[in-house]
Amino acid sequence: MDARVKPAHDESRITAVGITFYLYDSSGSGPSLKFGGMDAMNEASAPAATVDRPAVAGKIGVLLVNLGTPEAADAASVRRYLKEFLSDPRVIEDQGPLWQLVLNGVILPIRPRKKARDYARIWNYERNESPLKTITRSQAVKLARALEPLGKHLVIEWAMRYGNPSIASKLGELVAQGCERILVIPLYPQYCAATTATACDEVFRALARMRHQPSVRIAPPYYDDPVYVEALGASAGAELSQLPFKPDVILASFHGVPKAYVDNGDPYYAQCVETTRLLRERLNLDESKLMMTFQSRFGRGKWLEPATNRTVRKLAKDGVKNLAVITPGFSADCLETLEEIAIESARLFKKYGGENFAALPCLNDSAPGMLVIWQMALRELKGWV
Repeated sequence: MDARVKPAHDESRITAVGITFYLYDSSGSGPSLKFGGMDAMNEASAPAATVDRPAVAGKIGVLLVNLGTPEAADAASVRRYLKEFLSDPRVIEDQGPLWQLVLNGVILPIRPRKKARDYARIWNYERNESPLKTITRSQAVKLARALEPLGKHLVIEWAMRYGNPSIASKLGELVAQGCERILVIPLYPQYCAATTATACDEVFRALARMRHQPSVRIAPPYYDDPVYVEALGASAGAELSQLPFKPDVILASFHGVPKAYVDNGDPYYAQCVETTRLLRERLNLDESKLMMTFQSRFGRGKWLEPATNRTVRKLAKDGVKNLAVITPGFSADCLETLEEIAIESARLFKKYGGENFAALPCLNDSAPGMLVIWQMALRELKGWV
């Protein structure tokens, strides 16, 4: 049996930092947050500003940023996307002649066809876009609704580091709308130079081309944020309770990076370890029941281990029949979760003797997921609103 679990977030209760949050989403119009009976979106647990008290000067922008996506599920679009992605020295640090030969002579002529087929398997054909774009847009729309009590001077947008809408274009739009202060929220719980830092690089490149620059803040990673950990735990618990089987093992699968990046000072691995430790604590599971792994290995170099695909295969060979996978490092479902985990890992598990497999959804734009983004925005906007 394969189970791609549908989110069970219509009603949730999350307790974090001494406050109990009740979340409802029965209308599909976004989460309504309540704590202690107060409607947090309509009675504004707002820091200092209200609709009647505008910001000190000008408008304030909030820009949600995720990784990126091709414009279409075809080889040409994927090739353009991969070229931009793999030409980033934050992603592939050695951009020398050998890499250029491999990239332009091997990867770009061959890999886009296969990846286009993968995208086609999970594509949102109704909107003709990838699920990552659909979900990130929805996160921005729901965040805008949640922040409405702070005043109409707040403008919420979303962008992708690679592909469209670009960070530069959205920063330009925010400035054109009169935003003198902009909060950028990279939607990566764990910091990594290949994700968070390259998003910051692009923000600063866009600012460098502006004569009249806005003030900018970058939200920090939130790998150990109590609200994030509680949202993960509550979400995972709700999804697991809906499964028609009880997992023998749960994998917490994070995106992999070359080990050399961590050896050179990237904090990513340590932050993944801490997120996993806190999640084990929240779910009351030990290391044998909630295992940390790393997916999406690319190339022949040494990457972070253990690898998700090898772990899935080994567990099946060792007699594990029921497996669930959660992906705490992804704020929204994308190719890596919907295809690599939900389809390919399920196929691999069954091939080597496994029976029941479930890929749990990311927090996405669910009520717990939006609570994480909402409270992060409120915290980072302090002093501006």
